[in-house]
Amino acid sequence: MAATASPGAGGMDGKPRTSSKSVKFLFGGLAGMGATVFVQPLDLVKNRMQLSGQGAKTREYKTSFHALASILKAEGGLRGVYTGLSAGLLRQATYTTTRLGSYTVLSERLTGADGTPPGFLLKVLLGMAAGAAGAFVGTPADVALIRMTADGRLPASQRRGYTNVFNALNRIAREEGVPALWRGCVPTMARAVVVNAAQLASYFQCKQFLLDSGYFTDNIPLHFCASMASGLVTTAASMPVDIVKTRIQNMRMIDGKPEHRNGLDVLAKVVRYEGFLSLWKGCTPYYARLGPHTVLTFIFLEQMNKAYKRLSLRG
Repeated sequence: MAATASPGAGGMDGKPRTSSKSVKFLFGGLAGMGATVFVQPLDLVKNRMQLSGQGAKTREYKTSFHALASILKAEGGLRGVYTGLSAGLLRQATYTTTRLGSYTVLSERLTGADGTPPGFLLKVLLGMAAGAAGAFVGTPADVALIRMTADGRLPASQRRGYTNVFNALNRIAREEGVPALWRGCVPTMARAVVVNAAQLASYFQCKQFLLDSGYFTDNIPLHFCASMASGLVTTAASMPVDIVKTRIQNMRMIDGKPEHRNGLDVLAKVVRYEGFLSLWKGCTPYYARLGPHTVLTFIFLEQMNKAYKRLSLRG
């Protein structure tokens, strides 16, 4: 989705000018941040649902709607459901920009001398590699996001009380050591790999199926429907890894020992104490977030590309 100049917007050599790689990466990050403003409440509910029932005999929230209503009532209304927004924005600024940058660079390097782009399977592999790279860079912001969105469910005496993402990152590094900023990095990267593989494969298959049906053309309604259908596949595939990531990043030290030894320990405890289906706890807000976030990111990116072309690539 690169922004390209119109035929008349040429440079000194007569060739059409295009936006630089750095601008493409910047727009990718900004588009993700813009989409996050709209879906942050769903992220909050998803995280609360995944932590619900941990260390308790009963679940705090019966459903995602119950969780949302409880947060609105007890934590300051609309302001409460936007808890952790600064961390969500920083996560997009780091994760999305790195993922987009890595994918673009790898894709260009593997493009044939005749301009032939990489095949579909190779694109999926590149997406998985780029997702893992982005997840590694974005893990500190992700840790801050999980903790900030989880704080409201704790008793006042146990809350961490981070004021914003930078306060969270500073305190985590100071109180727990810099490595704690990358706590849960392995499941975070694993989740990114699963999400990118499932999302890319299912999105393009759904898009092609809808185009072949004859009821759609290549426009925003098609992208929305393909994204929502792809979201079902991606949600089912990635949620068990996501709940592992969430719980490891939110865990505390008890008597000098971490609550969980590793990701497998988290999975075993969830299945044993909360039931197998709890691995998909929070699937409703997770799914409701995934499709719209993709579509909104696409819309914002296209609009920024058009504005950049109109304002900067003329003459």
